[in-house]
Amino acid sequence: MFMLTGEYSHQLDAKNRMRIPAKLRKELGDEYYFAKGANKCIYVFPKEAVEAQFEKLKEIKLSEIEKQKGLRAFAKSFVPAVEDGQGRVILPPELRSHAGMGKDDKELVICGAVSRVEIWSRKVYDEYFAGEEQDYDNLIAGLGI
Repeated sequence: MFMLTGEYSHQLDAKNRMRIPAKLRKELGDEYYFAKGANKCIYVFPKEAVEAQFEKLKEIKLSEIEKQKGLRAFAKSFVPAVEDGQGRVILPPELRSHAGMGKDDKELVICGAVSRVEIWSRKVYDEYFAGEEQDYDNLIAGLGI
């Protein structure tokens, strides 16, 4: 079980490398993957979570055309994260583009989302969560917890 939580501000360096915060990195384990996420973010999954997701996706019938399209779009976006000797990872250009990160957009927000980590452009993140404080009670009520 994963306990990926918290919010962290980071920057991409000139070579589009970043570090996953130590607390999150420990939970992700030795092998983890990037994938396109919803709402213009990048998902980061531990290997075990990827395997669990793929097991669920195997249940989609070949005749379920729209679900098959979603499966293909999601599965083809997965990229193994490869760390250099200093613990940095490169965000691939196609994932940066998906997340709305322009060439000069280096400010990131990295947050835990229980079973995954999410990487956001600071600009996209701030737009997405605009008004969160006013809606907090409704957001929590919607979780059903």
